[in-house]
Amino acid sequence: MRSIVMKRRAVALLGAGVLALSACAGAGTGTGSGASDAGSGTATESGSGSSSDRTEVGALSPRIVLAYDGGVLTLDSTDGTVLNETPLEGYVRLNPAGDGRHVAVSASDAVTMYDTGLLVQPHGDHNHYYTQSPALTEMAVDAPHPGHVVPHGDRTAIFADGTGAITVIDPTSLADGELGILEELATDAPHHGVAVPLAGGGLLTTQGTEDARSTVQVLDADGNVTAQTDDCPGVHGEAAAQPTDSGDVISLGCENGSVIYRDGEFHKVAVDTDYQRSGNQTGHEDSPIVLADNKVEAEPAGGTEHPTSIALIDTRDATQQIVDLGSSYWFRSLDRGPDGEALVLTYDGELNVLDPETGEMLHEVPVVEPWEEPAEWQEAGPMLAVADGTAFVVDPAAQTLSMVDVASGELYRTLDLPVVPHEIQVTTGTASGEYEVGGSSEGEPDEDHEGHGH
Repeated sequence: MRSIVMKRRAVALLGAGVLALSACAGAGTGTGSGASDAGSGTATESGSGSSSDRTEVGALSPRIVLAYDGGVLTLDSTDGTVLNETPLEGYVRLNPAGDGRHVAVSASDAVTMYDTGLLVQPHGDHNHYYTQSPALTEMAVDAPHPGHVVPHGDRTAIFADGTGAITVIDPTSLADGELGILEELATDAPHHGVAVPLAGGGLLTTQGTEDARSTVQVLDADGNVTAQTDDCPGVHGEAAAQPTDSGDVISLGCENGSVIYRDGEFHKVAVDTDYQRSGNQTGHEDSPIVLADNKVEAEPAGGTEHPTSIALIDTRDATQQIVDLGSSYWFRSLDRGPDGEALVLTYDGELNVLDPETGEMLHEVPVVEPWEEPAEWQEAGPMLAVADGTAFVVDPAAQTLSMVDVASGELYRTLDLPVVPHEIQVTTGTASGEYEVGGSSEGEPDEDHEGHGH
């Protein structure tokens, strides 16, 4: 095994804990703000959102954040009301920040935290709920060519493809207006990579160059390499599955079958073809199965393969089941339901909901018009996000967003969109994204979808 190949520098925790707000206080309690240097010049910080319009409500409704050509837009999921519109230059990408309240916005060589304004304040055996206007904060990490942002456990890792820099933050600090930088690292060379925080202070990360990448390493809390594989050509995409008694389970996509980190070692998924790429993967903390795409053409006609089958990767024994859906999909088509259901949005306009253990189709829900993958991945195309038991499905061509109850397959609400979005994130105020947050923005019951907490 190679010696340590990462520069690793611990950074003092800049902030921790939940928002400093009295649970029984009324609206308008301040959070405070300020600016501080992160210690290396790579991050700036300031207060998260504004408390001037904070209102206590009986329950929270999910907020829908959309990136479009020109900025970021936030909608109330109950009626589509525009809560905030923030202009931004350049191509904008959205990522979960890890606390259920903030969204990490990648644009202009930085990752900046966007406060969606949903606050959950624990108070003994119950919670208090608050809303305030969404806002782009000044909490930002310098990240030339910003890449993957991966929340896992109680930490979030931000990877800069342009430098190979990794910034690990405590997302609970965001409520205090601080990034809470825990440490900063750097890979051997810049590359399109990813880092995943592990339990006990460890970190899983890729190694590579702009030309090739095939190495995945695991570092312990002291920076020592404890596991490594070089058998993952074209490594891309990661997903956390149900952990074992000995720790985290992470699957990564390769061009010769996926590789799984489990029980302190790497395990290769055997495939029947010379080329098999599952570079887009999504997991669930209560499921040992990872949902992934299934590409088998090393040199597809036209440069892009349009598979109709998906892979259900069993992390327990490093095997996979291939399920043909009869219709193609793209990388924005995959997500997981609240009980681990595998969701795939296909060209025929259907949202497919599958049992991940058996591959059995649970629901086929017509939700958008038939479509095809756009020529460039940055262009707007149908996509989905899952939160609070609901699949939020965007049809950019129709400029609509439909909501499907994952458990029943019921399409229960459709909203018109004021923009043509190319990315979506949905927040609920909780890191898991799954709890009963029903009612309108004022806490009134939702008569249009009685009995559901959406």
